[in-house]
Amino acid sequence: MIDQTTLVTYLAILLGFVFIPGPAVLLTLARASGSGTRAGLATALGIAAGDLVHTAFTVLGLSAMILASATLFSVIKYLGAAYLVYLGIKAFRDRTPVRVRTGDGGISPWQAFRQAVLAEVLNPKSAMFFLAFLPQFVRPENGSVALQLSVLGVLFVAMGLLSTLTVAVFAGGIGRVLRRSETVMRWQGKAIGTIYCALGLRLALQER
Repeated sequence: MIDQTTLVTYLAILLGFVFIPGPAVLLTLARASGSGTRAGLATALGIAAGDLVHTAFTVLGLSAMILASATLFSVIKYLGAAYLVYLGIKAFRDRTPVRVRTGDGGISPWQAFRQAVLAEVLNPKSAMFFLAFLPQFVRPENGSVALQLSVLGVLFVAMGLLSTLTVAVFAGGIGRVLRRSETVMRWQGKAIGTIYCALGLRLALQER
């Protein structure tokens, strides 16, 4: 099992990672502010589920296979980028007034969850991160490498989830207030669409 010193060091580093604004935080922020707290929470859970998939890929060695193949890496990267851009264009072109949509406004929590899972799983940079980061804290002398990787991955997912859930709650509350403004209602789709498209283009332009 992981020794206490390694575990404390790992958790301390994670605190810096998960609370620095990144794609996961931006996706949650955009979804919660535009579609309400429930959709934001569902997005956070979807990202966490996607990261659990990447943890499993790392443990099973699938992430290493993806990164070893330039073609496979590029295919997954462009699929992920295209999906984010698609979501962005969809949000940008949506002219439906927020008040006539479901719940708090925008998409349903289930839709938000599914979109977040797919967006995160199709992000090969996440696979690269898990493959490069987690093994640094694995010590063969501490027992099963697969078990250590699993524990480290689950801890990362848990702390990342705490971060995105916090963002979802605050952004959802702020968004509920902002949606009372007709001007904000007209422009929020464009703002959210811009965030998604920017994340998609960022992913498409990144190298291995």
